[in-house]
Amino acid sequence: MADHQEASVSLPSTPASVGSARRYVSETLAQWGLPADSALGDAVALIVSELATNAVLHTRGQSPEFTLRLLLERQETLRVGVTDSHHRLPRRLPAAVQQDNGRGLAIIRALTAEFGGALTVVPAGGGKTVWISLGWPDPLALAASH
Repeated sequence: MADHQEASVSLPSTPASVGSARRYVSETLAQWGLPADSALGDAVALIVSELATNAVLHTRGQSPEFTLRLLLERQETLRVGVTDSHHRLPRRLPAAVQQDNGRGLAIIRALTAEFGGALTVVPAGGGKTVWISLGWPDPLALAASH
């Protein structure tokens, strides 16, 4: 396996792109050897769904597309980034405001923490990239699970 693997896709900021982003990440992780039914794969797919949803909903039409990037570094660290061109940074909404929606960032943080990862937000060309870093399973454990 290569020391560094990378995949990316740019999608229009429309609700239909959320499902496309989720499928893309699931297919890419499977190509990189992560079993489709793994807990990590399910968590990453949900994280990507939430990040893509945020990129679509909270940019208020000011980001015509978003980019999903996946980086696998040294078979140790998976980095997932979603970039949009809106300058507003993600923020957690107060509990009183959170009714049927508004929990995406809390879900992302909880899943990231559950897998021992980290969330960072980096300014990017007038917009921002929300990055999630997670540990990648040991290659021997992945081979044994097939």
